[in-house]
Amino acid sequence: MNRLNKLFQDKNKALLSIYFTAGYPNLDSTLDIAEAIEKAGADFMEIGFPYSDPLADGPVIQHSSHEALQNGMNLKVLFQQLKDLRKRVSIPVLLMGYVNPVLQYGVANFCNSCAEVGVDGVIVPDLPMYEYENLYKDNFIQNNLSNIFLVTPQTSDERIRKIDELSNGFIYLLSSSSTTGKNLTVSNEADAYFARIRDMQLKNPTMIGFGISDVKSFNKAAEYTRGAIVGSAFVKFLDTENAMERIPEFIRSIRP
Repeated sequence: MNRLNKLFQDKNKALLSIYFTAGYPNLDSTLDIAEAIEKAGADFMEIGFPYSDPLADGPVIQHSSHEALQNGMNLKVLFQQLKDLRKRVSIPVLLMGYVNPVLQYGVANFCNSCAEVGVDGVIVPDLPMYEYENLYKDNFIQNNLSNIFLVTPQTSDERIRKIDELSNGFIYLLSSSSTTGKNLTVSNEADAYFARIRDMQLKNPTMIGFGISDVKSFNKAAEYTRGAIVGSAFVKFLDTENAMERIPEFIRSIRP
């Protein structure tokens, strides 16, 4: 059981995960931000590794990825930084990014490096489920890594059941099919989508991401799932004055 599995076993609801981009706003800010997120009370975090063509991301995270790459961030640098991760951070940590840098690094090497620094799970939205199952699943299992799949409102029940079968952490529900940074729509359509997933009684817990930016959207997500993931709103916050000192204030603005 990795830290992520234990968290979901021990805490039933209103979990909060924070996403940020490694190497943004500064190349060497990754561990400082991670430590501050834990101290501010988040339950787990997702560290994004930047990519030059982040198609699923809105302008805020696209900008952070561009700046991080300009600062010199890549997977080799990130794993070097994360060597001291578990000296400073005890909550679950996931890495999130696109498949191209992972393939360039080598999937087996990537999974080994994750295990070496104490990463608990990985979210690679454009890694095809077929390829994961038939080519890479053993690499993840051998390194005790949870591979997190994404579900959208258009995902069929059949595919969701397959995702549930292959998952060993949580299932990431996109609040909509749009890019990151769009506000969560509190509507009958969204309610029906969240209720449909809840009523499937999946074996894996679910979390909602994309568009969570305040107490209202967090509470809406927590009605149907175990909690929510905040990304664009936090990345945008990091660009404000004295952001590092004010991270606890940001966390309280989402989950008082």
